[in-house]
Amino acid sequence: MARLTGTRPVATRRWGCAAAFLLLLFTVQAAQKADFSGDSTAATINHSLTLLQRLQELLQNGNGSDSVLRVRSAASDEPKVFHTHQLLLSLQSEVFESLLRNQSVVTLYEPPETAALFEKFIRYLYCGGVSILLHQAIPMHQLASKYRVWGLQRGVAEYMRTHLASESSQGHVVGWYHYAARVGDTALQESCLQFLAWNLSAVLGSAEWGSVSVELLLLLLERSDLVLHSELELYTAVEGWLSRRQPEAPVAERVLRAIRYPMIAPSQLFRLQAQSAVLARHRGAVQDLLFQAFQFHAASPLHFAKYFDVNCSMFLPRNYLAPSWGSQWVITNPARDDRSTSFQTQLGPSSHDAGKRVTWNVLFSPRWLPVSLRPVYSDSVAGAIQPVRIEDGRPRLVITPAMSSPDFAGVSFQKTVLVGVRQQGRVLVKHAYSFHQSSDEAADFLAHADLQKRTSEYLIDNSLHLHIIIKPVYHSLIKVKK
Repeated sequence: MARLTGTRPVATRRWGCAAAFLLLLFTVQAAQKADFSGDSTAATINHSLTLLQRLQELLQNGNGSDSVLRVRSAASDEPKVFHTHQLLLSLQSEVFESLLRNQSVVTLYEPPETAALFEKFIRYLYCGGVSILLHQAIPMHQLASKYRVWGLQRGVAEYMRTHLASESSQGHVVGWYHYAARVGDTALQESCLQFLAWNLSAVLGSAEWGSVSVELLLLLLERSDLVLHSELELYTAVEGWLSRRQPEAPVAERVLRAIRYPMIAPSQLFRLQAQSAVLARHRGAVQDLLFQAFQFHAASPLHFAKYFDVNCSMFLPRNYLAPSWGSQWVITNPARDDRSTSFQTQLGPSSHDAGKRVTWNVLFSPRWLPVSLRPVYSDSVAGAIQPVRIEDGRPRLVITPAMSSPDFAGVSFQKTVLVGVRQQGRVLVKHAYSFHQSSDEAADFLAHADLQKRTSEYLIDNSLHLHIIIKPVYHSLIKVKK
């Protein structure tokens, strides 16, 4: 919001013309570079840093100012005053171009958080650069959006997407998600949602879990790619959220029905029924799910699948980090040699399969060559072989069961490989690869990783940190009329 509080003073236009001249120099330099690019005697004389310094001095000293911005905020009785130059503001912002077209003194009203950053914002308009901190990202994005400074808006959004892993005392990803949802930034919204899903255990124990909205909570609960220790851990966190937020009964019941109770052991379900105040309050809304979960654990999966549709999310495991679902694997110096390991998982989530184990063999190769790149004999020179470079190969991970068993009937296995990276001093999940029983490997596994470099973002202390998860999926085989 802006209003006229004065008229344009009759002042010298010397500095306005000078600013135009400075900007014109950039265009002239670019043209000269293009004109002389083919001349070996051509040279570029670059004083752009000096120009930027002088532009900063224009703003700092107000020399030759032909416009004034008065920024008012509820946090202060006195406005902040900026002596500016119409040309520079108008070049960067169509909003300022419109505001300053017929007036030279404009009063702007800003919330305290954006008013505090207004000087940084104006400096960006003069110099094209700005430094921000995590808590300044949203107000700076708001300023860029309000005044339609699209380059800054895109820059702040990219900063937010690349700093999701940064550590802050109160957390920031949940707040950034809610902000992205309000302003309609779907790319930032999806980046935040994926980060929260793949690092949910860290979020559940943080201060920002309590600020999760109903909409965000329901979006998370419907995902099968959540990475956490167990479904019980998720229920405990949801119970705490419900106790603090006290939503209306329909909302609480919808949240509770999104928990995958068949993924919780019967002994733990009995304890929840006896001790959970939230579950006692809303028992009627989830009684059918609890009864179905007990049936699932009591019967043979093949028998259960005859009467119930197990091809739904309720019977699909999430990415559980508990030992019965997979294993960690730290590969030291992964660019050097092929490696292998083996581990065991529970056949399925049903208690009927609790004592049955599946052994898995895993092979990692840092420089596997696809068939199209393997050496072949050349027709032009007898016996000659096409040269093959190490960098032509790509990382490969193959996961296969060590045996087959009649117990596998009606069960397929989805394999998920999590890759841990160190960001801002924390080890977090940044990449996840999933493939089903029909394939022994993920086609795009670390396709863009450069494991040859010790500074690769995929490595932690020159080691590749993987967590392999096996997700048993039951399938309905025979339908029996009830």
